[in-house]
Amino acid sequence: MTVKAFDEMGDGDSLRPAYKMIAEWLQHSAPADLAAKRAEAEVLFRRVGITFAVYGEGGDPDRLIPFDIIPRILARSEWDGLAEGLTQRVRALNAFLADIYGPQDILRDGRIPAHLIEHNEQFRPEMKGFTPPGGIYTHISGIDVVRTAPDQFYVLEDNARTPSGVSYMLENREAMLRLFPRLLARHRVAPVSRYPEDLLATLKAAAPESAGPRPTVAILTPGSFNSAYYEHCFLADEMGIEVLEGPDLFVENNRVMMRTTAGARRVDVIYRRIDDDYLDPEVFRPDSMLGVPGLMSAYRAGNVALCNAPGCGIADDKAIYPYVPDMIRFYLGEEPKLANVPTYLCERDEDRMHVLANLDKLVVKLAQGSGGYGMMIGPHASDAEREEFAARIRARPQDYIAQPTLALSTVPTLAGEDISPRHVDLRPFVLSSREGVRIVPGGLTRVALREGSLVVNSSQGGGTKDTWVLERDPPAVGSTGSAPC
Repeated sequence: MTVKAFDEMGDGDSLRPAYKMIAEWLQHSAPADLAAKRAEAEVLFRRVGITFAVYGEGGDPDRLIPFDIIPRILARSEWDGLAEGLTQRVRALNAFLADIYGPQDILRDGRIPAHLIEHNEQFRPEMKGFTPPGGIYTHISGIDVVRTAPDQFYVLEDNARTPSGVSYMLENREAMLRLFPRLLARHRVAPVSRYPEDLLATLKAAAPESAGPRPTVAILTPGSFNSAYYEHCFLADEMGIEVLEGPDLFVENNRVMMRTTAGARRVDVIYRRIDDDYLDPEVFRPDSMLGVPGLMSAYRAGNVALCNAPGCGIADDKAIYPYVPDMIRFYLGEEPKLANVPTYLCERDEDRMHVLANLDKLVVKLAQGSGGYGMMIGPHASDAEREEFAARIRARPQDYIAQPTLALSTVPTLAGEDISPRHVDLRPFVLSSREGVRIVPGGLTRVALREGSLVVNSSQGGGTKDTWVLERDPPAVGSTGSAPC
């Protein structure tokens, strides 16, 4: 039996208060006018060059991520509850990272099986016994959240390595301000524009003591062929810092230096957007041309901060994900404020038997997969696809997890000339430093543009929406007011 998805706008007598003015706006907007605004948005994105390259595609390597002009709206009370849960979760993830690279108390207590850590390729022995500046490991976290009911949010996954997408959150808002300024003003939407300022403050707070009062911060990018290269340049420009590639840096006397026309200059904080394996060819992959030889030596000497710290991938591994609620209890002494999706670990005999017997009802994922790759949505898969995944699970059960197929909430979306419900998720961005946690109100809403699809990833054809968090909760439906423009 198919479960009807919760529609965040509602309809008729069930119209939700936060969407009252949006419903009126849509009712008074001709399809041709909405289509014209959508075309105008595409011109805006083309003009600023906001693109997303998809690895392995034979088409346009600089394609636009589709942008839907109908916003997704959260009441202030909804957001406040989410923000509390996100803050709690990221505090626990940082405590977990400090523990497993330190005393490993959670393993000795038996809360997490030791082999899930010690035999995990995301665990970096090079980080054992080392505490990053400020004691923070994941400075920038992207926590993917889905909704299934008015008061039910689930964390779908944690992104603690090099989470992307925040530039689209910022550019989506800029586009809506240009396209619908009066609509935004009437809703009194909380701003997101302070994110670059908050990010820079977070990065500076990570600087080692030897950096002094004015640390130099830079972004380390793999280069223009990376799918998120636009974002790297965008954030560097917004923060007024350099965006650098590996050859722009060198290590001298355990200090990281960047080459400039005025000579070498020390770098104190690196916001790195390249994977662990490519950071330092002297420590990780020796064939890496993207990283900086000697970088880890300078890091361990306390002369540079890396944000996020190497080894954070163990915190967002999907086989570790089921244990996050226990982390919250163990490290914080609190009950989780945000729920996990029930998860089956295929390496467990009982879980594997259940998964193999219910492949038509479950979502199967690679434990270390991302971007929607290596995933099978059982109810939408063919018999051949399910048989293929069953063989994969039997061959390497430790590589797979499975979860029930959630009825993700829907939001009105301009699909062709019609307005139809489409499934969405939300990626808020959580910034952590020794000064505390910062979260701008909102995040990146990703939308599955194909009817019935649950895959929202941009790499799999999904789009994005602007996420509006209202400054205060709206009055109940039924209050008077003219239609917004």
